[in-house]
Amino acid sequence: MEGSETGWSRPAEPAPRWRALLDRARHAARGSEQPETDRRVDDPLPPPRPLGPPEPLGPPEPLPRRAAHNGYAGRVPAVNQPGEPGYGAEPGYRAEATYRVDPAYRADAGYRPEPGYPGESPYRVPEPRRPAPPELRRPEPPELRRPEPPEPRRPEPPESRYALLETGYRPEPPPAAESRYALLETGYRPSAAGYAAPPPAPEPPVPAPPPAVADRAYQARVEWRPSAPDPEVERATAVLRRELGTPRVLAFANPKGGVHKTTATVLAAATVGSVRGRGVLAWDDNELRGTLGLRAGSARHARTIRHLIGELAQIEILEGAGLHERLDDFLRHASDGSYDVLAGEESPRFAQRLDQFTVRRVLELLRRTHEVVCVDTGNNVESANWRTVMQAADQLVVTTVPREDAAFSADWMLDLLHEVGMGELADNAVTLISCPTPGRSPLQADLERHFASRTRAVAVVPYDPALETGSSIEYHQLQPETRQAWLRAAAVMLEPFAR
Repeated sequence: MEGSETGWSRPAEPAPRWRALLDRARHAARGSEQPETDRRVDDPLPPPRPLGPPEPLGPPEPLPRRAAHNGYAGRVPAVNQPGEPGYGAEPGYRAEATYRVDPAYRADAGYRPEPGYPGESPYRVPEPRRPAPPELRRPEPPELRRPEPPEPRRPEPPESRYALLETGYRPEPPPAAESRYALLETGYRPSAAGYAAPPPAPEPPVPAPPPAVADRAYQARVEWRPSAPDPEVERATAVLRRELGTPRVLAFANPKGGVHKTTATVLAAATVGSVRGRGVLAWDDNELRGTLGLRAGSARHARTIRHLIGELAQIEILEGAGLHERLDDFLRHASDGSYDVLAGEESPRFAQRLDQFTVRRVLELLRRTHEVVCVDTGNNVESANWRTVMQAADQLVVTTVPREDAAFSADWMLDLLHEVGMGELADNAVTLISCPTPGRSPLQADLERHFASRTRAVAVVPYDPALETGSSIEYHQLQPETRQAWLRAAAVMLEPFAR
C-alpha cells in the first residue's frame, strides 16, 4: 500500500515525513550523475520547489552502492541548498548555505578521512589512493610550497695522509730560486742597443780548508789517542819483566790478623803474573785455617798442602815436564791463568805435621817449578813453620793498615827479627800500607815516616770497592788506579833482584 506501512497485526499508518525527504535526496543524487564538464560553479541554482503534500511513494528502491575509490575525489553535490531542507530538518526550514566545491580541487594523495566521515565506513579499510595525474594537479603558489628537505650527506671518510701517494700522485718540487745567471744559462744574450743589466756582485771568497782536512776529502774523523803513559808505571813494568837470577820467595808477614796479609799475597802474585805471564805461585802457609784457597784460584779440586805432603817423596824424584804435570794435580789456577795457588789445610790438627824439615822440602819443590813464590804466613811467630819461612825468604813484606794496633804489631815483629839474628831481612823489608777505606787517614803520613826509617821502602795501595766484600779476588776487576799502585809496589819488592 502506498503512503502507509503495514506490520504484523499492526494497522496501517500514513508514511512519515522522512520517507519523502529520502526519496527527494535519491532523485537529487541521480540528477548529479552528469558529465563533469556540463556543470560549472557559476551556474545558477534551480528555483526552490514549493512545498506541498507528499506525493504517494511506491516501495522503497534499493540505495545505490558506492563506487570504489579511484584515487581522486570527484565533485561533491551541493548540500543544504536554499529551498531544500536537510536530512531530518523540520518543515519550513530553508538552508542558507550556497557552498560549492571547486571543480579543480583534488584531494591530496595521502589524505585519509577520519572514522565517521560521511560517506566513509569506519569499519572499512581504505584502499590506497593513486596520485592524481599531473595535468589535473593544481599548482601551488611558490610562497606556499614547502621546501624540500636536503638529502642527507654521507660522512666522507677521513682522507689518509698517504692517499695521494697511493694513487700515484707526486707533488711537484718547489720552484728553485731563480739564479742570477738563469738568463745566461738559457742562451739569452742582450742586444748592444738594449738595456744592459748591471753585473752581479761578486761572492765573498770561501777560505780554503786546511791541508790535513782537504787531503781527507772533508770527512770528519775522530781519532782516539791514548794518554801519555805514566813513567813510573812503565818503569815498574820493565822491572817485573827482568830476569831474577834464581827463584825468589816473598814472605808476607804481620803477627796481627786482619791486616790484609792474604789480600796482599794474592794481589802481588796476580800483578807479577800479569806481567811475566807464568811461573808465579801463591802459597797459604797458615798454621790454622787459611782462606787464600777460597779467595784465589779456581776450585777445580779440593786438594791442599796435606795431599801434596802425602805424595811429596814420589814427586821430588821427578824432573822436567813430568814434575810440572805431577805437581799440577795439587795446584789451583787463577781465572786468567796468570798464577797458581797452593791452598792451605782447613783442619787445625794438620799444623803439627808442618815441621821445619817439611816446610823446606816444599819450598825447594816450588822453586824448581816457579820463579816467584808468594807465601802467606801465619800469626804464630814462635812456630817452627813461621821461622822456617822467614829464614828461606828473599824478601820480607810487612803488611799493615793505617791503625795504631796494626802498626804496633808490625813494629814489634821487626824488633823480634833483630833479636833472633835476622836483622838484615828486617832492614831490607818493604812496608806495604793498605787503605781499607776511601780517603787518606790522618795516621797514614806518620806511619809512612816511621816505617821509612825502619825498612827499605814503603808502598801504599789505595782502597778498592772490589776488595771490600771479601769474596774471590779478580785482578781485572780492580780500578786502574789500584792496578797501577800494585805495579809500583811489586816492582819495589823485586827491584833488588832484577838484572
